Amino acid sequence: MSKCFGIPFGVTKNGEEVRELTLDNGVLTAKVITFGGILRVLAVPGKDGPVDVVLGYDTLAEYETNGGFFGALIGRFANRIAKGKFTLNGEEYALACNDGPNHLHGGNVGWSHRVWAVESVEADRVVLTLDSPSGEEGYPGHIQVKVAYALEGSALSIHYQAVTDGDTPCNLTNHSYFNLSGQGSGAVLDQEIQLYCSAYTPAGETSIPFGRIDPVEGTPMDLRRPTPIGAHISEPFQQLEWGHGYDHNFVVDGQPGVMRPAALARSRATGIVMEVETDCPGVQFYTANFVEDGRKGKEGAVYGFRHGFCLETQHFPDTPNQPGFPSCTLRAGERYDQTTRYRFSLTER
Repeated sequence: MSKCFGIPFGVTKNGEEVRELTLDNGVLTAKVITFGGILRVLAVPGKDGPVDVVLGYDTLAEYETNGGFFGALIGRFANRIAKGKFTLNGEEYALACNDGPNHLHGGNVGWSHRVWAVESVEADRVVLTLDSPSGEEGYPGHIQVKVAYALEGSALSIHYQAVTDGDTPCNLTNHSYFNLSGQGSGAVLDQEIQLYCSAYTPAGETSIPFGRIDPVEGTPMDLRRPTPIGAHISEPFQQLEWGHGYDHNFVVDGQPGVMRPAALARSRATGIVMEVETDCPGVQFYTANFVEDGRKGKEGAVYGFRHGFCLETQHFPDTPNQPGFPSCTLRAGERYDQTTRYRFSLTER
């Protein structure tokens, strides 16, 4: 099992051993731990040498106890479900309300806090698996999940697959916090973001969508051209005020199910450009608005408010309760199959 691979990274409070696995293809280096399937390190070429561009911790205890889902695989449903309830096939299901009045990222013990098994490891690829029984965190259906992290030249790809014996909502993502100037380098407000998204799903005060899909044009949500993250983040716009910054689902242009550009980010300090492509219908752009100042990170780093940004490719928030959104129901006998790719390069200007 997983203890045969990698090196020890600690033992959980429940006595489960956690391993760390290192991937290296000569261009990128990634370190993944089996707790939460967390992407703990991602070192990419910068203009002055390799740069670790994801926030994280040095110890398992910090991942177990600190909030924020740093680097974790999220499931069974990424993002929020209103009031922790949904109806499927005429039956209502109740989930934990672990984010104020709502359900978030799979519940009290989502897949971000489970220990994943290692199916296989190669120099540039690791495949993790997880078994989630029917009734876990209130969800129906026994679901089996497989996630592959792979280094492909200058890109990191994450391939998500799942099958179930009973109909269930399924929405998987990775919750890495990126800082292209380097983890621990401070706020990301001067880094540029571009979202290939002409619309978004506006949400209420507790981040539950109204059910509308609104155009971004003419609002601070219009990030279709390269824009410093901090350029509009403090404008008196109700969506930004409610979210304490960007914490919104954007609708990726093009056809869901087809790989296409979702986002581009750039740091002038390191010259690093990150392009994100996905076959998901949406992407949550989140600017670490709830990471408190003074949080201790890895390698002596100190993190704080807006010291990273997330690009969580996904189905839309609260989809089980929103018939107008693309369905997230995984039917018995069907296969959930989703890929997101993060490609790195150096800016020419």
